[in-house]
Amino acid sequence: MAEKRQWSVLAQHLPHHGLSLLCSGLPPRQQTGVCGSGQWSRNAHQNRVSAIIFSLAAEWVISTGHDKCVSWMCTRSGNMLGRHFFTSWASCLQYDFDTQYAFVGDYSGQITLLKLEQNSCSVITTLKGHEGSIACLWWDPIQRLLFSGASDNSIIMWDIGGRKGRTLLLQGHHDRVQSLCYLQLTRQLVSCSSDGGIAVWNMDVSREEAPQWLESDSCQKCEQPFFWNIKQMWDTKTLGLRQHHCRKCGQAVCGKCSSKRSSYPVMGFEFQVRVCDSCYDSIKDEDRTSLATFHEGKHNISHMSMDVARGLMVTCGTDRIVKIWDMTPVVGCSLATGFAPR
Repeated sequence: MAEKRQWSVLAQHLPHHGLSLLCSGLPPRQQTGVCGSGQWSRNAHQNRVSAIIFSLAAEWVISTGHDKCVSWMCTRSGNMLGRHFFTSWASCLQYDFDTQYAFVGDYSGQITLLKLEQNSCSVITTLKGHEGSIACLWWDPIQRLLFSGASDNSIIMWDIGGRKGRTLLLQGHHDRVQSLCYLQLTRQLVSCSSDGGIAVWNMDVSREEAPQWLESDSCQKCEQPFFWNIKQMWDTKTLGLRQHHCRKCGQAVCGKCSSKRSSYPVMGFEFQVRVCDSCYDSIKDEDRTSLATFHEGKHNISHMSMDVARGLMVTCGTDRIVKIWDMTPVVGCSLATGFAPR
């Protein structure tokens, strides 16, 4: 069973009104900001601002909003440099300062990788894997890993670097994943969900990719037809069955051939999921050992931020509560000494 703990809260502040830096995130038609050359005001977005990043090297402010666009502006002149539009609301943003790549998640469940130029941009690729809107992103420029959390309660790790195209699925939350933070030194991922769940994932282990779901007109175990396979049902004089999928092998199976459930943490399944009978028999007891710890935040978490050097975490929620957490029992004091926990 996955371990559940409750950390000590160092401080909490009740009257929180959702203010943020630089932009308020409210839907006025004109957003304002402050830069080195003085105050400036431009029509950066025509709707709610969802994310904003400042690049000191490029002297850009990059932002996304519910007007379905990402924009980048010059902080020196205040001029709009470029915009790129999407088909859905842009919900979150990450930026690689060295390559000027921007990662934009949207409400359709897609993540778009853009190469930003001074007055233009180009679409590098689109990442598709979530079944719900993207709620948060985290980019690790050292290992070149992108983590995404979504309203489908799952997290996906995208390997943008050496092993291009490799993805890992993490499922341990029971509600929308709202915030992520990857601790590169200790190889741990911290995630928070809107139901107050806080998870710490051990990413310093060899994990398996979840398989692609296979499609078939009949069960790939017992060969009974599925309910849309009219011809086989007529030939065999049997009723069609509902199609399911084994989370471990990806095969299309009927309910009778996938009647058991099991966790499989090495593939990211921290709670029990549907597996076919043969896969269930192949999973050993040690394979069910959890690779994450789960904790109860006891408030509706909407955002999280980490002070890695001191091992502190701040969470704020829609309940207008801000909590400061001591993370050292989980991530260890090794963050200050430089030694990873084993």
